Amino acid sequence: MLGRGRISIPVIVTGIVFSMLPDADIIGFQFGIEYGDSWGHRGATHSLTFAAVIAMLTTAILRPDRYMIAGLYLFLAMASHGLLDMLTNGGLGAALFWPISDARIFAPITPIAVSPIGVADFISARGLTVLYSEITWIWTPLLFLVGTVYLVSRGSAKWRQQSGTEK
Repeated sequence: MLGRGRISIPVIVTGIVFSMLPDADIIGFQFGIEYGDSWGHRGATHSLTFAAVIAMLTTAILRPDRYMIAGLYLFLAMASHGLLDMLTNGGLGAALFWPISDARIFAPITPIAVSPIGVADFISARGLTVLYSEITWIWTPLLFLVGTVYLVSRGSAKWRQQSGTEK
């Protein structure tokens, strides 16, 4: 199980930031970068390659005790953003395989309501629809998964302790 016993607080916090970092690409609009460009919204910053490179560089900078676990955690934190954006019902899709392909792709099913760009648009009826959709399709299954893993690992530890196999 992950947590402070496996990865440090700085790595955990970095992973939380990394889960949102791909959307920093909207800054490109201020510099004339079009939505559909390679470096536009949901482009290169949403790719698995970008997630891997940034995770490796950051792991090298942070130098955690458990290098591989921390690197994998950071990669998954950032990669999850592009993967979840593929499940949304709007936009152009995510360039998950950039730089091999600039193609923006969606998953076969797209149940998550696409989030509006900008805080003003998010604080609206549409924003509430997006929150409801994310609670339904992301947060509820995630909490169920985490709860299940926690209960199984706790039960397994208790079983090992009772059977005398735990040291």
